[in-house]
Amino acid sequence: MRTLSRAGVLSAVAAAAFLAAPLAHATAPGDNGTVKIHDATTGEELRKNEPHVCTFYLDAFGFDAAQEVDWHIEAWAPTADVKGETVKSGEITLDADGHGRTDDLSLPDGHYKLFWNFDGENGAAKHKVFWTDCEDEGEPGGGTTSTPSASASVSPSTSASAPASDAASPAASGSPAASPSPQGGTGGDLAETGSGAPVGLLSGLAAALVAAGGYLVVRRRKA
Repeated sequence: MRTLSRAGVLSAVAAAAFLAAPLAHATAPGDNGTVKIHDATTGEELRKNEPHVCTFYLDAFGFDAAQEVDWHIEAWAPTADVKGETVKSGEITLDADGHGRTDDLSLPDGHYKLFWNFDGENGAAKHKVFWTDCEDEGEPGGGTTSTPSASASVSPSTSASAPASDAASPAASGSPAASPSPQGGTGGDLAETGSGAPVGLLSGLAAALVAAGGYLVVRRRKA
C-alpha cells in the first residue's frame, strides 16, 4: 500500500511539473509579448493582426515593462530583388504595461517582413509578414465628378429677344406708316381737301378776288 501511495504521489508531481514547464517558458520574463501590424485607422487596443494595409503602424502587447525594442522591415519576395534589403527601421521603448506603438508608417505597394528585436528574446526575433496596397484606396464617395455640359453655358439665342413678327414693325414693311387725317381717313396727302378740289385752283381764285377788290378801291378813290 505504501509503495502504491508513493508511486501515485510521484506520478502526480511529475505530471504537474511537465504541464508547468511550457507555461513557465511561455511567460518567462523578456519574451512574453507579441507584435501586430495595424492599419492606421485601427484602434491600438485591438489585438489583431492585419496583413493587408496601406498606411500602418506596429503595435506591441504583453512585453516587459519599459522594454526597449529595435525593429526593422525588409522587402520580401516577390517584391524584393535581393533578400535582406532593409527599407525602414526604428526603435521604441514600451510603457509600464509592456505596450507601445510606433508612429504611422508607409511603404510603396509590395510584400514586406517585420523583424522585432529586444533584450531577452528567445531565439529568433519576433516577425510578421504583410502587404501594403494603396492603389485601390480612393476618396470617400468615389467616382468621377461630372462637369456641366458645354451647351448648358450657351447664352440664349438672340432671336429669342427679337419681336415675334417682323411684319408687325412699320419699318420692316418698307413703307411709311399712315397717320389718321382730320376727316378720319387715311391722310398724309395735303394737296387734297375734304371735297376733293385741288388747293392750287382755290388759291388762284382767291388771288383774283383780292386783285379785283383792290382795283375797285383805287377806282373809287379817283372818282
